[in-house]
Amino acid sequence: MESKISKSERTRNFIIETTAPIFNVKGYAGTSMSDLTEATKLTKGSIYGNFADKEEVALAAFDYNYGRVTNTIRQRMQQMNSFHDKLMVYAQVYDQFSRGVFPRGGCPVLNTAIEADDTHPLLKEKAAKAIQKWKKTIEDLIKGGIAAGEFRQDTDYHRIALSIIALIEGGIMIAKVTDSQGSLDKIMKTVEALIKQIKT
Repeated sequence: MESKISKSERTRNFIIETTAPIFNVKGYAGTSMSDLTEATKLTKGSIYGNFADKEEVALAAFDYNYGRVTNTIRQRMQQMNSFHDKLMVYAQVYDQFSRGVFPRGGCPVLNTAIEADDTHPLLKEKAAKAIQKWKKTIEDLIKGGIAAGEFRQDTDYHRIALSIIALIEGGIMIAKVTDSQGSLDKIMKTVEALIKQIKT
């Protein structure tokens, strides 16, 4: 049975999957066209035959890296029965960022947000949308937990959602800069404590 994916789509996917770790480690500015041709073993013309420019490759690479993280979280959450346990997945998954669960280079949202803040509007927009989506997912889990009687009625789900994201991304940043997984472990304990505080 023939694959429904065309040769050009296969090539495009190959380029994205092969270059995604490079962009996540080196960033947009630090990744050169020679990095892309060396990794893919394709010519510059072959790459530009599938993408308009390096920016388009970088945007697709972000989506790929971010998708890997969200898919891991989604799969873990599907195994959990309570809203509390689903929320706890964030602390468990993000605590593994240096242990092989994440794309090489760590959290793509953090990496992209830091680099693209003042330099690359389209990548900044990608990172901002990812954070907004993440915030809404956490808020929805908390609201579901409130409705199910798992979490307190007076829980400020906006504050809790933002605090969880800030703790996780701040923790990853500290762990990366100081090469200290132990620091991240401690911060993830704070995330767990924050979730436990809202339980009924």
